[in-house]
Amino acid sequence: MSYRPMMPEKQVQERQKWHDKAYNEMKNRKNLSLTYLGRKFIVPKQVFPPAPMSKLLGKSVLKEVKKTDRVLDMGTGSGVNAILAASKSSDVVAVDINPYVIRCAKLNAKKNKVDSRIKFLNSDLFEEVKGKFDLIIFDPPFRWFTPRDMLERSVADKNYSTLTAFFRSAKKYLNENGRILIFFGTSGDLNYLKFLIKKHEFKKKEMARKELKKNGRKYVYYTYKLSVS
Repeated sequence: MSYRPMMPEKQVQERQKWHDKAYNEMKNRKNLSLTYLGRKFIVPKQVFPPAPMSKLLGKSVLKEVKKTDRVLDMGTGSGVNAILAASKSSDVVAVDINPYVIRCAKLNAKKNKVDSRIKFLNSDLFEEVKGKFDLIIFDPPFRWFTPRDMLERSVADKNYSTLTAFFRSAKKYLNENGRILIFFGTSGDLNYLKFLIKKHEFKKKEMARKELKKNGRKYVYYTYKLSVS
């Protein structure tokens, strides 16, 4: 199936304008040193930093991860969610398609003294991933626009091809009682995410939500927990 936005054209244009402005700001920012949910991170300008709304996912990770869980952090970025998961579990796999991002995440894991608990893989989704997991964490790109470079790929997924492929494969990498934590918002096409969840027969539970007002419009961000049973 070829993706088509599930929203009016005016809303598509609003999101494109917002996205382009954010991309230009991202391209021109400096290296960052930041504290995120009590952990310290270095995020070079070539890596997308955690956004303020990302804490909705981070807090859910801290709440959800069990000591006995084998955890997969898909699209690890600067490593924030893998590092949060590794504060509970000693068996975490962190994956990203961008090798520069993997180097950044490794340094942050060492900085937070959990590097021995995380295995890092340079992988396009599940390509290099082996075995099954109790929990998969996924903070996907919200927009379906075509990325202009590897940095923008962290926030733009052409026609949601990555998101669609993730749902096509995810069940094969989950243990019998496995679950997924996924973060998304109405600044992307939330209706398409809900379509994929229903199509692939996942049960959905809302773990967290928060509203944001921007340019006179309200956007809502969610962390969902998905399960098969």
